[in-house]
Amino acid sequence: MGSSRMSTPLHRRQPLKAALFASALAIAAPAFAQEEKTIGLGEQTGVAVTIYNEDLALVKDRRTVSLDPGVNRLAFVDVSARIRPETALVGTAEGRLSVLEQNFDFDLLTPEKLLEKSVGGTVRVVRTHPETGEETVEEATVLSVAGGVVLRIGDRIETAPPGRIVFAEVPPNLRARPTLVVSVENETAGDTPVELAYLTGGLSWRADYVAALSPDETTLDLNGLVTLTNTSGTSYREARLQLVAGDVNRVREMIMYRADMAAQAEAAPAPSMTQEALFEYHLYTLDRPTTIADNQTKQVALLSGSGIPVTKEYRFVNIANAYDYVQAEAPRSNATVRIAFDNSEAARLGLPLPGGTVRVYKNDSGGQALFVGEDAIQHTPKGETVRLTLGQAFDVTARARQTAFERISDRVFEAAYEIEVKNAKTEDVTVVVAETIPGEWEILSESIAHEKTSAFQAEWQVPVPAEGSTKLTYRVRIEY
Repeated sequence: MGSSRMSTPLHRRQPLKAALFASALAIAAPAFAQEEKTIGLGEQTGVAVTIYNEDLALVKDRRTVSLDPGVNRLAFVDVSARIRPETALVGTAEGRLSVLEQNFDFDLLTPEKLLEKSVGGTVRVVRTHPETGEETVEEATVLSVAGGVVLRIGDRIETAPPGRIVFAEVPPNLRARPTLVVSVENETAGDTPVELAYLTGGLSWRADYVAALSPDETTLDLNGLVTLTNTSGTSYREARLQLVAGDVNRVREMIMYRADMAAQAEAAPAPSMTQEALFEYHLYTLDRPTTIADNQTKQVALLSGSGIPVTKEYRFVNIANAYDYVQAEAPRSNATVRIAFDNSEAARLGLPLPGGTVRVYKNDSGGQALFVGEDAIQHTPKGETVRLTLGQAFDVTARARQTAFERISDRVFEAAYEIEVKNAKTEDVTVVVAETIPGEWEILSESIAHEKTSAFQAEWQVPVPAEGSTKLTYRVRIEY
């Protein structure tokens, strides 16, 4: 007897095999091989930018996306060209998205890139007759773009395009703008608010201060401005702006990246900015949206204070500068001019001051503001003193000379000095003379009492009358 199994006719087995093969292909096909959905700025519902001190910013970009059930390929265009793709995070408030893959496409569309991607392919060369304006079209094969364009047109090779080159299409791997492509898996269909957060370079800020001295130089008015610079390759329209003052370690970046930034504000340093403590830094928040355009520098008011008490100091540092050998008379030096003010509420300020440049002005007798000097300050917390070095005093000078030198032993010697300070101004001044003294030292005699400000420094407060001079003399014993 023959086999009891029934035999399937050949004409019925072939469609079945084709169906099974098609099914297997569908199962094996990658989930990402589907149409891409472009999500541009038209779908943007809000953006927040937090800028740190050293070419680092956190961008939170919210856009509405029409999602299908299953896998979706989302192309976020107009993201920063300097995005750090490894920091990108896509999510929804409901947490229904699962990220499967993401790619940052930064190979941007340019004439050079078009030619480069067309090597081996066909383009059209269009020439226009200079007199009749008639156009002729020839097909050409792009052979090379290394060091110049090489085309095959018919039976000849051209090393320079004889006309303008026309392309049939844009290669699929070229983008007109920086694009982050994310493949996500979604549960349900419909319009969904999605937030894309990432760290990027190309955004920076610094603090710039303008200080106006009063006519008698006893107070100043201080205005702080934030200078923003955007070279990230995209614009941020109507963005919620925050600035972090402090040096953020790259290990802490990711902590800051996921941190809750909704702390309570402590103070309001200016009508436009509020500040609060955040971790070990200070966070400044602009109270209104602002647009940060690409390739733009803009300034925003940060803080202000008026009538801040200020002191002026004339200072000489290490003009004797010889404590272990005999020295001849030193040349005359001009005093360094410093002004100082307390960053305290009692001094009408008391605000965290981000590091930046302070530029100082004073009006002349005609009421015209003149620039008198500038200095950089570090991040200065509340309660500290700000000291600014503005330049050299024209009318306050000093000259030092060594008047005695005696070696007591191999490790001990004594030296004496005379420092003459002159004041050509029409008012009395007090000058600080600061000297760094090595080893173990003791002032044996002096014409003005010194203050030991550190283990290796002595300072003298030298009063100098108007259009007069004062001599400071002292003798020091030093042991190494």
